[in-house]
Amino acid sequence: MQQRRRAREHALQALYALDAQDREVGEALELVWSMLNNPEYLEDQPLGDEGAKRFADQLVRGTWENRASIDDAIRTHSEHWSLGRMSRVDRSILRMAVYELLFRKDIPPKVAINEAIDLGKTYGSENSGAFINGVLDALYIDRLAKKP
Repeated sequence: MQQRRRAREHALQALYALDAQDREVGEALELVWSMLNNPEYLEDQPLGDEGAKRFADQLVRGTWENRASIDDAIRTHSEHWSLGRMSRVDRSILRMAVYELLFRKDIPPKVAINEAIDLGKTYGSENSGAFINGVLDALYIDRLAKKP
């Protein structure tokens, strides 16, 4: 599972780059992969095997391709918060987690939510974990908890 955690961290970097700059998805992924191949950058945190790289790629491409419906889901479940008011880190984590919740049936909802909360605690502000938890919990209750 540590491989998937690293894959999510690197997917977050690419999603952040896509949100911050006018880049193509492949270009943002290539930027992340090139940083990982630089011995001066995170040499103690390699991506891992090809499966982890493929998972990160799927997360980034799937999240970015479905961004419109993902953003609608985030808007609906984040009371009093517009996407523009959210930090780029929180917005990127939420987008990836909502993609996992709504489009990836191979990832248990609790895993997607817990991973997003942990990413928020690590890379966001001191309130990011709680904020991300609130939005994702509301979405889970509204859309997923009712399904058999």
